[in-house]
Amino acid sequence: MNQFETNTKIVFGYPILLLIFMWSIQLLDYSSSFDFFELGILPRKTTGLLGILSSPFIHSANDIKHILSNSAPIFVLLASLIYFYKEIALKVVLIVWFGGGLLTWIYARESYHIGMSGVIYGLTGFLFASGAIRKYKPLMGLSLFVVFLYGSLIWGIFPLEIKVSWEGHLSGLILGVLSAVIYRKEGPQQPKFRYEIEKEMGIEPIDYEQIWREAQLAQDISNNENQGQTTESPQNATLRNTTFSYYLTTKSEEELQDEQKKSPDANTSRD
Repeated sequence: MNQFETNTKIVFGYPILLLIFMWSIQLLDYSSSFDFFELGILPRKTTGLLGILSSPFIHSANDIKHILSNSAPIFVLLASLIYFYKEIALKVVLIVWFGGGLLTWIYARESYHIGMSGVIYGLTGFLFASGAIRKYKPLMGLSLFVVFLYGSLIWGIFPLEIKVSWEGHLSGLILGVLSAVIYRKEGPQQPKFRYEIEKEMGIEPIDYEQIWREAQLAQDISNNENQGQTTESPQNATLRNTTFSYYLTTKSEEELQDEQKKSPDANTSRD
């Protein structure tokens, strides 16, 4: 049974729609006089709460590299999330998006925080941690794939550049890993063997060895009845042969002693 999403329209459709919306906002930012960065997260300010929802769509109007660097990762990570975790994908996105944004609003430095990178860090954290927790080979392979592509993102959670929202990165990563722990028992799981399922249900495992022994015993009885013989197990046969051999040895020694007693020379001593 395939646990993963196979509908390509769903897997790639949502990431494409998200990219279209992101780039539409970027074009509006270029063509209008409105300062879209003000729709970002402004920590501990009431007006900055709106940014929890809108900030991932806003990117720097003066640096096209900002939105370019976020476009490919969000497409790959979101498509991977939908494909491998279709049952919980929406829950994870909401937690990372709003939870990470709220955490940024609570503790980040007072400046406008914009960009999709916080969500990217959240999805990266979830995909990596979830694969490690579930220990399911396809998901563990996905974890390694994410590390291979975006392992260098780890440096983004440190305050190395003043213009980079490391707080948003760290918040997203924390919420992503937390989501992996919360939903560890939901979504795709490592297939279980029959005996594991029976153990969880309290069903005693079938003793196939005992069944085989009983079948062999029934066959032996049937064969012996056909031959007119009594039935005995291999263990009893071994014990009988050992006892019979001991009996023959003992009897021979006793007979030898009787013969010596009956001999004329048995009680005669010689000088």
